Amino acid sequence: MNAYVIVDVFTDTALDGNPLAVVTGPAGLSDRQMQRIAREMNLSETTFVLPPEAGGDVRVRIFTPLSELPFAGHPTFGTAVVLAETSHPGDELRMETGMGIVPFWFDRSGRVVRARMLQPIPTWEPYDRAADLLAALGLPSSTLPVEVYRNGPRHAYIGLDGVEALSGLQVDQLALATHPDLAANCFAPDPDGDVTHWRTRMFSPAYGVVEDAGTGSAAGPLAVHLARHGVLPYGARITVRQGIEMGRPSTIYAQVAGDAERIERVEVAGSAVVVARGTLNLR
Repeated sequence: MNAYVIVDVFTDTALDGNPLAVVTGPAGLSDRQMQRIAREMNLSETTFVLPPEAGGDVRVRIFTPLSELPFAGHPTFGTAVVLAETSHPGDELRMETGMGIVPFWFDRSGRVVRARMLQPIPTWEPYDRAADLLAALGLPSSTLPVEVYRNGPRHAYIGLDGVEALSGLQVDQLALATHPDLAANCFAPDPDGDVTHWRTRMFSPAYGVVEDAGTGSAAGPLAVHLARHGVLPYGARITVRQGIEMGRPSTIYAQVAGDAERIERVEVAGSAVVVARGTLNLR
């Protein structure tokens, strides 16, 4: 028997946010079994908590229904909250991932109500198939240059003028799937006019995700993208609301420290809530 937990990430309300399966006792599971369990769970990601190997407190492996990822935001974030509420009583956790050690800090009030994480600092470059990507999304153009950021997953960013256009996207999933190893992140300013408030949608059939309800690994690079292009100052904290069109609202906070010459720190924060516990019977 292998224990698992279902946690809704980037929300404090059960059945909102982005669901995640965390297998907390994966002893003896092979790589193939982990991949098959992720496919069985059929969530955007499933994580497996393992003993540390490189100086961290735990090691985590992350699987989509189709493949393993070196790093992703909502899976690591949700796993950290699960551990903080169960086996890890401290206020800090160092998690080993395929992109190195990711630190977390917890704010507690009887239970974990909020966590913060330092993300790997992304690299970026123009996307050489921007026209094809825009066509797959049914868009004539982007408000900012279409660029790809990598902090584990590859995230392309496409800007829209407003929330109405964002909610009305008609995505050609087959055409989008021809962009391998890529997540398309569409973003628009919130109608309240605050430059730090944003709405997003993420589509990634290449990763086995038609649409994602809350993408933590994309929130940090979005803050970098906006700061690099002068939309908001470095150091400003943005609020990202995602999953609205899916009926699974998520709220993610992201902040980038540094300047145009050097990115020093990318931090993402939010909440998560455990909604189910169970065991896997693989006999």
